[in-house]
Amino acid sequence: MASTISKSKLKARMLEVFRQLEKDGGELIVTDHDKPVLKIVRLKNQATIKMLFGDLQGRVVYHENINTSTLSEWDEV
Repeated sequence: MASTISKSKLKARMLEVFRQLEKDGGELIVTDHDKPVLKIVRLKNQATIKMLFGDLQGRVVYHENINTSTLSEWDEV
């Protein structure tokens, strides 16, 4: 669940609030006169291709030529 903070309180404690979000994650809703105006969330590190598929490198086996056309499979019968 997101926590909320007013703009004025955020201004006074911004660095502290940002450090806490970095540490714990989650999201923060910033309000202006009790109306939500902003949502602050921690950015996630994007996974690289090596991180996602590195374990498979050199282990994938192709049983046919992967460059062969498949157009004939899509012809209407």
